[in-house]
This record gives sequence, structure tokens and C-alpha cells, in this order.
Amino acid sequence: MAAEDRLRTYRGRRDFERTREPAAEGRTDEGRKPSAGQDAGGRGGGRPRFVVQIHDARRMHFDFRLQVGDVLKSWSVPRGPSADPGDKRLAVPTEDHPLAYEDFEGVIPKGQYGGGTVIVWDRGTYEPLSHDRQGRPVDFAESLEHGHATFRLHGTKLRGEYALTRFRGRDGEDHWLLVRKGAAHKAGHGSPDPRRARSVRTGRTLAQVAADGGAR
Repeated sequence: MAAEDRLRTYRGRRDFERTREPAAEGRTDEGRKPSAGQDAGGRGGGRPRFVVQIHDARRMHFDFRLQVGDVLKSWSVPRGPSADPGDKRLAVPTEDHPLAYEDFEGVIPKGQYGGGTVIVWDRGTYEPLSHDRQGRPVDFAESLEHGHATFRLHGTKLRGEYALTRFRGRDGEDHWLLVRKGAAHKAGHGSPDPRRARSVRTGRTLAQVAADGGAR
């Protein structure tokens, strides 16, 4: 399925004359200098990308996004990803987003879908690690379709192996769990305080982005 078809829900929920969210694959901040290991387009090392955004909408949550092909597969994680393997984080699937959304940080206007403030809490690359019972690599998109995918994150804050596992909730809907595998990351345990967290893109907090009106 083409990205245009996969992004139909994303585009149908937004009025791009009112929101600064990317409508297509154009970069949201063309002047941003690439970080170490990235090319001028912001992609690094040939690996797929990931981004975690904190979204202060009707309910505060973290948006966890993995590049799969030419879109960002997305999950809403209410309590945020954890570096502690003992924490099982609920991850509710949401619509696919364009790759350019990796850079989005700002204020979605009130009345628009997802209205509220967004910061880029972490981003980087990831390695797909899914294998079948014989130890043979499995295509990452296929592993997600089957309901279990493992991967290693290489971010500024999140590093190490994680897994996404699908389960059927009491409401009859499909939900997922996001779990850290192996030993806890030495940088800390549990989830960050979203009110104090800072963007890896601009160093700003949610409050600062809201006060600036999202500019930068």
C-alpha cells in the first residue's frame, strides 16, 4: 500500500490551513543541522528512524513512532516508555504519520485533532531484531502484523532492546504493550516527568513551547 493511502486517516483528521503539522513529506524545519551520523535529510546510517514526542493534549501522553517503510507507525503510550524491564507500558495504536512528523514540535490549535503542545522528547535510529523460531530474521512490518516485534533503540535517551506485543483488551480492541528487555538502562528507571522533560530538538519544555507559540 502506498504512503498516500496509509496517510489518508492522518490527513483526513487535520486542517493544514490551521495546523503546522506536516501534510506531506517535506521537512518541517529545513534549516536544522544534521546531528552526528545523519545526512542532510536527517536520516542516519541507513537504519530506520524512531521518535518519541510528548503530547500535552486532552490527556498527557507520549507518542511512540517507528519508521516502517515510508510512514511512521504510531502508538500512544499514556505513561511513556520505561527503561525498567519490570514496567509494562500500554501502547494504543494510532494512525500512521508521515516521516516528516519526526521533526514536529509546536502547538496544535485548539479545536484541531490532538489540540495541544508537542515536544520531541527523543529520537534516533533502531535495529529490527525479530526472528522466527528457527532464528531467521523476519521482516519488521510482518512481525508487527503478527503481533510481536523486537528492536534495539539508538536514541539520545532511549537505548537498548524493546518489544511491542499485541493483546486483546477487555473492550474487545487490539492494544499493545511496550516493554524494555534485558537489563535496565543505566540512565534511569521508570518514565520521565513530562512537565520537566526537555526537547532533544530545541531544549525547551512543554511550557516553553506553549509560551513561544511553537515557534522555532
